[in-house]
Amino acid sequence: MRKSQPVYIALGTNIGDRALNLQTAKDWLSRKAIITRESSVYITPPWGYADQPDFLNQVIKVNTRLGPRSLLRFLQRIERKMGRVKLILNGPRVIDLDILFYGDRVITSPNLQIPHPRMVGRAFVLVPLNEIAPDLVHSALGISVQQMLADVDTEGVVPL
Repeated sequence: MRKSQPVYIALGTNIGDRALNLQTAKDWLSRKAIITRESSVYITPPWGYADQPDFLNQVIKVNTRLGPRSLLRFLQRIERKMGRVKLILNGPRVIDLDILFYGDRVITSPNLQIPHPRMVGRAFVLVPLNEIAPDLVHSALGISVQQMLADVDTEGVVPL
């Protein structure tokens, strides 16, 4: 049996009942993982595509026995079940679930990259991640979450 692994997952939503969307995603996720830490929920401005509502973002730490690829497929199933449709890059979404870290693994494949390659520089990920794991070290870059956050503009990222 696979050993349980600590995993950090980013959640984001800006369509519908955003708070309910976060809770629903966590309820689904708890079927295959144990949530051990949760950041506060943050209101964040849209990133990339600006003509859309503000997001609610959160980061959670879970322990799971699912392997990285199985976890990715499970998160994608949750997104589909909740009604996520990808029409516009960085556009509005019911839910977005991203694996940030999977233990200290580094994975580079066409459909899965861990640590998440676009978390560096994104305040909507780093602020909540820093709240629950400031000393967590990026396994590819060798710097802590707190250090990554020091180089990011956090304006507009406010606790709910």
